This record gives sequence, structure tokens and C-alpha cells, in this order.
Amino acid sequence: MDAAPVQFREWRCRGRRLPLTRPLVMGVVNVTPDSFADGGKWFDEDYAVAHALELAEEGADLLDIGGESTRPGASPVGEDEECRRVLPVIRRVTAACDVPLSVDTRHAAVARAAVAAGACIVNKVTPFAGDAEMAAVVRETGAGMVAMHMRGTPQTMAGLAVYGDVAGEVEEELRKALAFAAEQGILMEQMVIDPGIGFAKDTAQNLTLLSATERFARLAPVLVGVSRKRFIGELCGEPLASERLGGSIGAAVWCAMHGAAVVRVHDVKATLQALTVVHALMT
Repeated sequence: MDAAPVQFREWRCRGRRLPLTRPLVMGVVNVTPDSFADGGKWFDEDYAVAHALELAEEGADLLDIGGESTRPGASPVGEDEECRRVLPVIRRVTAACDVPLSVDTRHAAVARAAVAAGACIVNKVTPFAGDAEMAAVVRETGAGMVAMHMRGTPQTMAGLAVYGDVAGEVEEELRKALAFAAEQGILMEQMVIDPGIGFAKDTAQNLTLLSATERFARLAPVLVGVSRKRFIGELCGEPLASERLGGSIGAAVWCAMHGAAVVRVHDVKATLQALTVVHALMT
């Protein structure tokens, strides 16, 4: 399974150059009390660190650490509180293992502090185009950047899933994010794009976007986050996020087979097993 078109063979993240010759698995660490996927299970700092190291031991290529839930309707968190949640975890995980860390945030101040603490990637969950402060963080630190498609905020996005051509409109907005990055002096080798599955999209729109993964991969390396999301529950009749493992793995493997450079998952070990078997069958 080739992860990315030939022109996108590495992701520059501060001093690191991450090969994109196979799909990378990014493990999720939510340091929040209200995540949709794990309901605050890792909100305690010690538990969050232990969970991150467990995912690293399972083989995660990257770890994405976030301190603010972005589920629909989630309450916003102040920058100071977000830093209080994520910075100690980033410092401790950086000291304990060499897996590259990403910070999942919409705030430039949090991103800058997280990179100083040891993160090398910024995963921005609100629109990147026009955010000069976040662009400055990425340009000045050399961090890798994930520019995700989203409309509105977690509080308003559910009412903004209105598109004439969802794949075309998302593609155009991702193009604008990449153009903005270039205008701000950010290298294209630092950039990864994310179609924002579940963010201002309904189930049918999510499926259309996933089917367009190869199309998006012609723009830049693509990160896809499908793990445990609501559309899987709707398709499979499973209301509990924690019980959506099979659907999550199926979606992640499909995306990896169709050009995704990074899959963002909660269940690292199971996803890696599936990817390994599929790769063996294809070679």
C-alpha cells in the first residue's frame, strides 16, 4: 500500500523527516473529560501518559495529544486550561519515548507552547486559511502541520453541513489552506491535509469524502480520522463509540488502500494488525 503520490515522500516536522512510503498510524490521546470516543477515560495526567506510552509500545508511528473536545456541541476550553492539560503530558511522553508527538488544538498559543514542550506537529481542527498566528508558529518552529477542513465551530458545525458538491467544495477549501501556507512561507513538505470527516458533514457526505481520498491525495498527503465516529455508528447501528472497532478498522484500511498517508485511530494495535495483513495479501 503506497501511502502518498510519488511527489509526497516525506513529512518535515521540525528536525524530523517522516517517511510517507507506507500509511502512518497516529494514536489518539484525549486529555479531556468529555471526548465522544472515550468519555474522559484518560483525563488524569498519569493515565494519559500511560495510555500514550501503551500506544507507542503497540507500534504507533505518531501520537496526537489533545486537551479540548471537538465533538459536536462540546464546550470550548480556554487556552490556559488547555495548556494545563496537554503540556505536562507532552513533556513526560517526550522524555519517555521517541515517537513524534502532535498537538490537537485550534489555538496558536497552545500550539507554540506544545512545540516548545516537545511536540513536532500541529493538528489544527478549525480552518487554517487566514490564521496568521498559527501560520507563524508553524513557519517559525518548522513544525509539521495538519490543515483540516471544517466549517464553524464544534458548537455550530452541525448546522453547516450544506454543500452542493461536497467533494469539490472541500477540495477547494483545502487548496486555499495550502495556498495560504505557501503565502505564509511554510514549506509544502510540512503540510498534510485532512478532509475533516464528521466536522460539518453528515453520513452521506462523509462517505463521499472518503471515496475521494485519492483525489485529495493529489493535493498533499492526506490524514484521515474515522475512528469510532458517528457515521460508523449510524451505518452499523451501534450507538456506543467504544463498540465501533470493526467499522473503524474497515474504514481505516480502506482509506490506507486508497491513498491516505496517515490514519488517526484510537485502537493502534488492531489497526496495525489489519494493515499488516492487507499489505501482505497485496504484495
